[in-house]
Amino acid sequence: MNKINGKDTDRLFKAILSLETVEECYKFFEDVCTVKEIQDLAQRLKAAGMLMNGENYTVVSKETGMSTATISRVNKCLSYGDGGYKLVLDRLEKKGEK
Repeated sequence: MNKINGKDTDRLFKAILSLETVEECYKFFEDVCTVKEIQDLAQRLKAAGMLMNGENYTVVSKETGMSTATISRVNKCLSYGDGGYKLVLDRLEKKGEK
């Protein structure tokens, strides 16, 4: 069983899925996370997109300010994870958002 699976996590994800606008997301995530945590999540998503587009670690680090260790972790998720980054990045691209 995955370490994060459970009723509480299911409820959290259902809460996130209930959000309808970007403004609602800001309200929820600003209450639930620190500013740094939100920024880190946003940076990881940006790094994943850059890596998927063929950028190297140096360029990603320079653009995002992330350590190469964190970039490596994102890249590992892209290569061996469950496909979550690819799923959301593909959906954003279909909506015309980069």
